[in-house]
Amino acid sequence: MRFETSTPSDGVDWAAVAAWWDVWGAPIGILIVIVGAFIAFRVVRTIIGRVVGGVVSGVKRRADAADTEALSNSPLAQVRVVQRTRAIGSVLNTMLAWVIAALALILILSILGVNAASLVAMASFLGAAAGIGAQGVIKDFLNGLFMVFEDQVGIGDLVDLGAASGVVESVGIRVTQVRDVEGTLWYVRNGEILRVGNRSQGWARVIIDQAVPYDADVDLVERQLLDVATAMSEEPAWLGRVIDKPETWGIESVSPDAVVLRLVVRTRANAREDVARELRRRVKAGLDELGLDLPSVQKVVGDGLEAKP
Repeated sequence: MRFETSTPSDGVDWAAVAAWWDVWGAPIGILIVIVGAFIAFRVVRTIIGRVVGGVVSGVKRRADAADTEALSNSPLAQVRVVQRTRAIGSVLNTMLAWVIAALALILILSILGVNAASLVAMASFLGAAAGIGAQGVIKDFLNGLFMVFEDQVGIGDLVDLGAASGVVESVGIRVTQVRDVEGTLWYVRNGEILRVGNRSQGWARVIIDQAVPYDADVDLVERQLLDVATAMSEEPAWLGRVIDKPETWGIESVSPDAVVLRLVVRTRANAREDVARELRRRVKAGLDELGLDLPSVQKVVGDGLEAKP
């Protein structure tokens, strides 16, 4: 029995395949790495998007809000969860994009035959260049990240950032947007924020320094101020906004023309301004009942008007 051997014409010409791969192998490998990196990023981005969307949808259902704008316009604490979740999702997308891009670059350089020592040297060079040229961006990024994670500010909060004061409209990773009382929208770089004064978290305190004539009966005026504030705090319309009993802290300052008395009321953070305006109106009416001739504001010692805790 005789067996016939195959010739190159009957099968695959492996020598030709090897020659073809020597020419096109590197470009194909690079293309595969790029496509794989793109697919990996899309998959990871989809997963993060679904997680963020699930958290946001759950918050909206609990708050009975149809959209994020309605949730932001309502006095609900859940808006912080929405903001933080979306910000964290944005951060994760950015970080994973850089990681995937770096891994893809290393694989491409390996395909091109660059040795490990050269890769380390290039990474060191790029790191130094990024550190020098992007210090401000990195500082903004890190500071914004900690602000979001620590819940220092949230949409709708009344804040004092030093550079700007007003209502927070957006908390980004690099920039925070604050609209002041005049309607100006301020863009504050997170890296420039050295302190955050948030007037919308926890509780607040209304402080009224009331000047009365020097010869007025201080005890009588204090009782009148306290009675006015207490009566207001017990009304149904203000019962949920005033969270503690009003107090008088005595005399803040004395001048030849006036005595300054301090009245304080502890309120919910988002109700401070409303309570303060109504309380001033009632204090005025209460002092009118006593028939006091109040001194001119220009004659009152300035120290007595400062809201010291």
